[in-house]
Amino acid sequence: MTQPRPHTPAADGLPFMKMHGLGNDFVVLDSRGQPARTTPALARALGDRHRGVGFDQLAEIRDGDGSDICLDFWNSDGTRAGACGNATRCVAAHVMGETGADTLSIRTARGLLQAATVDGVTWVNMGPPQLSWDEVPLAREMEVTALPLAGDPVAVGMGNPHCVFLVEDAEAVPVTETGPKIEHDPLFPERCNVEFAEARARDEIRMRVWERGTGVTLACGSGACATLVACVLRDATDRRVRMELDGGWLSLDWREDGVWMGGPTSLVFSATLSPAFLAEVEA
Repeated sequence: MTQPRPHTPAADGLPFMKMHGLGNDFVVLDSRGQPARTTPALARALGDRHRGVGFDQLAEIRDGDGSDICLDFWNSDGTRAGACGNATRCVAAHVMGETGADTLSIRTARGLLQAATVDGVTWVNMGPPQLSWDEVPLAREMEVTALPLAGDPVAVGMGNPHCVFLVEDAEAVPVTETGPKIEHDPLFPERCNVEFAEARARDEIRMRVWERGTGVTLACGSGACATLVACVLRDATDRRVRMELDGGWLSLDWREDGVWMGGPTSLVFSATLSPAFLAEVEA
């Protein structure tokens, strides 16, 4: 009698979704009801835009742990990310669409986050900013608003370390030149995301971003939150703003319970990774 074939991703393929928020794009794996499946090798293979699928971050949905769902995040170089605001919004919109709920609790490495749909827009509370040197983290004790770096940036933790430069003209910044230098500066032992922010008005910011482990992206949710915090700390803006990123606009509101972020989300397609692709990754 023929024994049933064991169910493995390599044998049967692996379903995934491609999503984006403002062009900040993600591969999403839904691992609810089964073990987590992402490995550094799989993240790197999927993140290859020529031989894989391509993404800024990978998000894996897992069963809730005192929450509705859990989310893990990976960069395209195979390293882990602590937070990803736009991916969190995309997944929240998808799950709330499945259940019909208008609120969702999400467990991440950042902690327990809350998402909500308001007037058709998906918002997520990314939590209070981390504003002590050891929370960011920085390599040694110092004020996060007085970093010993040219350009007088501000360090902010939002689950990921961020280094925010307030500039006169965000369009003129050589992001691909400056970004990697700051990402790998010894001041940031876990590397950092690098944001360049132009405060156009008390309620409007233009921001461009270099993400650690990925490079230039069209948007960065945790970076947008960190940028708002840095602008408020420097009294450049109010706590509620609109922010233009390379991929579009976000709304941000730094409230008592954390930094809330809202904006569009998109499910591009659903597909299945082939057994041959997965077997090559596992080889």
